[in-house]
Amino acid sequence: MTPSPIVEAGQRGGPGQTDPYRLGRRSSASLIALFLAIALGALSTLVGLPYVVMKPGPITNTLGQLSGKDLITVSGAQTYPTEGALDFTTVRVSGGPGFRVTIWDVLKGKLDPSEEVVDEELYFPKGVTDKQVEEESTAEMIDSQQEAIAVALKATGQKVTTHTVIGQVAKDAPSAALLKAGDEVLAVDGKTVDGPDSIRKAVSAHKAGETVDLKLQRDGSTVDVAAKTRDSDGRVTVGIFLGTKFEFPFDVKIDAGNVGGPSAGTMFALGVYDRLTPGALTGGKKIAGTGTIDAAGTVGPIGGIRQKLVGARDGGAKFFLAPAQNCDEVVGHVPDGLTVVRISTFDEAKSSVEAIAAGKASSLPTCTK
Repeated sequence: MTPSPIVEAGQRGGPGQTDPYRLGRRSSASLIALFLAIALGALSTLVGLPYVVMKPGPITNTLGQLSGKDLITVSGAQTYPTEGALDFTTVRVSGGPGFRVTIWDVLKGKLDPSEEVVDEELYFPKGVTDKQVEEESTAEMIDSQQEAIAVALKATGQKVTTHTVIGQVAKDAPSAALLKAGDEVLAVDGKTVDGPDSIRKAVSAHKAGETVDLKLQRDGSTVDVAAKTRDSDGRVTVGIFLGTKFEFPFDVKIDAGNVGGPSAGTMFALGVYDRLTPGALTGGKKIAGTGTIDAAGTVGPIGGIRQKLVGARDGGAKFFLAPAQNCDEVVGHVPDGLTVVRISTFDEAKSSVEAIAAGKASSLPTCTK
């Protein structure tokens, strides 16, 4: 038996023979292209892009339970059984401080009509940290719940006392050492104030650099502070952020879980109102919605309305309450099977739910009529 020829590395074979260790030029080019594609693919998952991708999030019934506990609980007052759903809607946000959005996330967001890609700086201020974002989102949720409870209680005829307090003091405020978060503002320049607007008006009557006399309630005692003013983007301020503290006749708590932001305010207010009044406000129907709310009952605009519409439809809702100021974003993006009702106030929201419960939804205003 003749032994097989041995071909050394780099040695060409004889006629009709191929070198098993040598690749042709075309094969080498293909291998290089494949290697580059793999490298670029890996790199694309590591490089973060300055975008935010907004996606439909889950919906939650304010009349139901979360983690086995009622989302709305009331102590010290009569509550009533109800049915149906008053769902608040959410948006899943990919990206932002502390999180990375890849080219694949952006491409998917561009191709999926239920998602939206926006510049990161349009959604998050430049330089803000993920911790700051979380803290602000949590604070907004807490304020939203308090405003909602106040609106609902007043709608049931309950007395709600309002206090205007210093929510936060800017670190670079001229008199930061004299002011404290939680201080209630009683008077400005000797005149009693009745809300944030009257305080801002009194302070803005001064020139930047002057002092304004503030009478504050701090830890049960009255404190007089001469606060120095400053110019802030053309406005005269003392470097404080005002907030509202409510005094309720009984205890109402809202536990929305790991959700932040102020956009569920309107649905919270409706949920609390339904719990405190006889009968089912919804008539057993499933109604979703969104919108901020203030103590006066004004419904304000929110972000991610298109994603919330999709989330509501996917969650089984047939009706959606949308802030009037978001109507321009709603037109042309209403999912099939969903009726979107335009609202501007809590009273309009409540009346709309009552009309839906009575089978009269066709008479309600929408974003297109």
